Amino acid sequence: MGARTGIFDNFWAIPLHELFRKIESTPHGLTTEEASRRLRLYGPNTLVRESRFAVFLAFLGFFANPLVIILVIASGVSLALGEHIGGLIIIAIVLFSVVLNFLMEFQARHAVEEIQNQLAVTAEVMRDGNEQELPVGELVPGDIVRLKAGDLVPADARLLTVKDLHVRESMLTGESLPVEKTASDLLSGAHNLAEANNSVFLGTAVQTGIATAIIIRTGKGTACGEIAHRLATRPPETEFGRGVRRFGMMLTWVTLLLVLFVLLVNIIFHRPLMESFLFSVALAVGMTPEMMPMIITVTLAQGAKRMTRKKVLVKQLAAIEDFGSVDILCTDKTGTLT
Repeated sequence: MGARTGIFDNFWAIPLHELFRKIESTPHGLTTEEASRRLRLYGPNTLVRESRFAVFLAFLGFFANPLVIILVIASGVSLALGEHIGGLIIIAIVLFSVVLNFLMEFQARHAVEEIQNQLAVTAEVMRDGNEQELPVGELVPGDIVRLKAGDLVPADARLLTVKDLHVRESMLTGESLPVEKTASDLLSGAHNLAEANNSVFLGTAVQTGIATAIIIRTGKGTACGEIAHRLATRPPETEFGRGVRRFGMMLTWVTLLLVLFVLLVNIIFHRPLMESFLFSVALAVGMTPEMMPMIITVTLAQGAKRMTRKKVLVKQLAAIEDFGSVDILCTDKTGTLT
């Protein structure tokens, strides 16, 4: 796990001498032995990665929709009854809808990889009292690192010394201008991440100056790690998606009850059982709105394409409808969401 524990949630507000005591480190850094122990304890300084089966499971997840299930069953019945053309058409429509949805979300999944590609590869670290260049993945809480102009910050860290240090934090705060940093303790009171002028964060870039800093949080415990985790997590169901699912369930029950009713009436009037069953199934297939999933998907995909041209990442197609229902959108002077 990352180095994110309760006492370090707002580490920039803790006095520096107390921070050294809590993290059990010194201005001379850690020993190699202690760093190895902490690496086993906290894990590597890398962001969360999806499992190799995540993409496959995400694809199968699109079939867990009542409307899609109805169409799959209808296509199977059509094929079983010899209606091969009708069955194949229904399967093609379902696959088109599912694949289009999957491709849109698959593009959003690359956002995590893009964040990973923006992180540093190596860092200058104090180990055993000497300065060494080590892979970023081996950094642990308590390490002392040196930063200079052009460096990417390798982890969330508290500044110890600075000289004309300006850091670009746009990927975290949305602010386009670099932030001037200091090594002094903040005034007492609550301070959010954007106000932490005595700290630097994973993924931000040093524009000018030099500094030394003590690493506090690594990997998934960093502010950048939280962003990557949210991007890799499937978002909650939208109101539009919930409405489509409820409609599919209602259609399932209506179709099932009508088929049972028709079958029961035919049995009461002593019609042949097999003939009655086939008629009921044909009725169910005829009632199924085969084109509905494709119409919904194509319509939402057009909206997503328009958003993409405006440089807006659409992670979930169903969110397009919710976004279109927004009456008031509040932003700050930089245009970021507040």
